[in-house]
Amino acid sequence: MNHAATGFRRRPLSVLVSLALMPAMPSIAAEEVATSQLEQVVVEGDWLGTPTKENAKTYTGARNVVESEELHERGALNLEDALRQVPGIQVLDETGTGILPNIGVRGLNPLRSERVQMLVDGYPVAIGPYTNVGVSLFPVTLPSLEAVDIVRGGAATHYGPNNVGGVLNLVTKPIPNEVEQTLRERLLIADGTGHVMTDSYYRVGGFVTDSLGLQFQANLQKGNGFRDHSDTEVQNYIFDADYFLDDINELKAQLQYYDVTADLPGALSPAAYDADRTQSQRPFDAYDADMWRANLTWIHTPSDDLEFQWRNFAHDADRTFFFASPMDPAQTATQVSDSPRLFKVYGTEPRVSKQLANHTLMLGGRYVREDVDFDVNRLTLATGVHAPVREWDFTTNAYAAYLSDTVRFMDDRLAVTPGIRYEDVRTDYQDAISGAVSDNRASEWLPGLTVGLQATDDVFLFANAQRSLVPVQTAQVTREGDVANETAWNYELGSRWQLTDSLEASATLFRIDYEDQIVFNRTALVYENLGETRQQGIELEGRWHPTDEFELGLGYTLLDTEQLTGDNRGKELPNAPRHHVSADATYKMGLWTASANALYASESFSDAANTVNETANGGAGELPAYTLVNSRLGRDIPLGSDMTLNVGLGVNNLLDEDYYFRGVDVSSIGRVPQPGRTYMLEGQLNF
Repeated sequence: MNHAATGFRRRPLSVLVSLALMPAMPSIAAEEVATSQLEQVVVEGDWLGTPTKENAKTYTGARNVVESEELHERGALNLEDALRQVPGIQVLDETGTGILPNIGVRGLNPLRSERVQMLVDGYPVAIGPYTNVGVSLFPVTLPSLEAVDIVRGGAATHYGPNNVGGVLNLVTKPIPNEVEQTLRERLLIADGTGHVMTDSYYRVGGFVTDSLGLQFQANLQKGNGFRDHSDTEVQNYIFDADYFLDDINELKAQLQYYDVTADLPGALSPAAYDADRTQSQRPFDAYDADMWRANLTWIHTPSDDLEFQWRNFAHDADRTFFFASPMDPAQTATQVSDSPRLFKVYGTEPRVSKQLANHTLMLGGRYVREDVDFDVNRLTLATGVHAPVREWDFTTNAYAAYLSDTVRFMDDRLAVTPGIRYEDVRTDYQDAISGAVSDNRASEWLPGLTVGLQATDDVFLFANAQRSLVPVQTAQVTREGDVANETAWNYELGSRWQLTDSLEASATLFRIDYEDQIVFNRTALVYENLGETRQQGIELEGRWHPTDEFELGLGYTLLDTEQLTGDNRGKELPNAPRHHVSADATYKMGLWTASANALYASESFSDAANTVNETANGGAGELPAYTLVNSRLGRDIPLGSDMTLNVGLGVNNLLDEDYYFRGVDVSSIGRVPQPGRTYMLEGQLNF
């Protein structure tokens, strides 16, 4: 048994029959096996449960799990690349190196991934979980991940705030039962420029005694992206420990240090893009950040029908952007600003899960404190004077409580889970230069309801409705414009079918009703309140695996967005392509594995005004449709003594598609080129 994978010791069936707090319904076969071997359901104190494809099939909402083998076989360059095939996901690559992901869900703004709740092993990863939800520091590298769990509905009660677009849980590699090691080396070579990025990864771990498991991971990345002025260096170190005090008490801990320094190529003017999209017009733009993260969980399981978890997390982060002004890349820089941010965050979350007859109750609470030093300094190039512009301090105290009750009927075929979450968030602000003070208060009840029905052995139906909150962000305070606490209702209705033993399909209807949606106007450099907005559509998926050697997947998302109030009433939301089509295929022959995947995204707008004709500086205008094709060929080479070497060759953006999006954050005006054709060479040794 893999202790780390299940979260329980000597309970090998706990994952199989964890009906309690998972919105998932058991398959009939699984239910029969569980009933024959256990007399009662085993409570699992996590709403999402173990992130596997089987669990996702009976989750009461839209959910996709990308497992370790897929991450490796698809030859993903980074997390953004790994997510492109998921229905409803919009990915914009800012750097080509994966250090600043831009991930959007169902028409919500992808810039800085600020509309999706990002977790690592269930813990918030945003630099400020309440007031800095944009991922301006992303302490994750792809080799350290075992799975990526994308939940687009039904989880708001248990994971908040900022989950209008759902929950993205990044699951790191578990500690194996036996001591084992992994060594991987990867080279990324950009076509045209010949820029090289190296990616070195090492892992060692296992249970050193029957009760103590230890693991260490190190990932070092160094080199240049596909563009000029993109020199990047990343260090990521993770230490895990899992200790079973006895049969009913377990302690799990993780300590991480992440450090990144990078030159940022930034946006290009239209003329510069047409001349050479690999160049950079932003020689002063750069990024420097580091973060210490730690978490500790106590799991107490006195009986099969009761579990108590006490989760604690903290991080100490320091991140700085260096950027030139004016923002227009065609203009000569006159000033260079640096914006250091210091974040100290602590959170604690006890929760208890209890089985009572056909009810499974989950009760939890959370407290999070954020202390943020938000400074800006400016260097005037003509005079050499470097002076402070802002010295802002933010203190946030956030309290949350939640309760849900999963009630099972019809021999466990029907599960109904009403739940409610209460969020109370207060942020105090002080300007150390002017002496100005203010505060913001967000206090909301966030109800939710999920329903799952195993209609037949082969058909699963689900529906859910939930409300979510995004408090005012500190970044919104730094610029002029309208700001507000954002709330939204999210609805889903869907079904999954096992049509034959080798063919499965799913369909999900979704709708998001947003109040006070805030977006950044890159042209005016202010935040705008779009008021009420609506995103709705359908997601379709199919997967066919007629043999053990061959598998084919298809996906399609139709997205319809509309601004319902304000000056742009009736227009679409920015960065929201109407059509998203994906396909992937994998073929195995002996020790060889070949894979390919393709993605098409239709045109979209870059601003709320739906500007069609591009402005002279590239700050607004229609965004082009694009088609991406990636491929990989790999081979396992057994070396004896339980050692296996996997070697692979991959090509990303095989067709060298030429496309872009508009500027983001510190380079907000102009076109941001997406990576061209990239060659990947890698070798991985497991022993």
